[in-house]
Amino acid sequence: MMTHMCIDTTVPAAKGLGYEIDLIADATVTRALIFDGEVIPASSVQKSFLSAINRTFAKVIKADDFFKEN
Repeated sequence: MMTHMCIDTTVPAAKGLGYEIDLIADATVTRALIFDGEVIPASSVQKSFLSAINRTFAKVIKADDFFKEN
């Protein structure tokens, strides 16, 4: 699943249904995108989408931290 598609669609929908979401950031991936002739690197796309999701729709956390808490 790519962060900029599946994750960005599913997480807000789940939040709207009342779920509390822990999103494991390093279990997601994306790719470079092109906008207005400019290539946006995958790392920038990933950070942008995860930062927008974090605390708005989900708690974005790394796998190591998730497993320490659970």
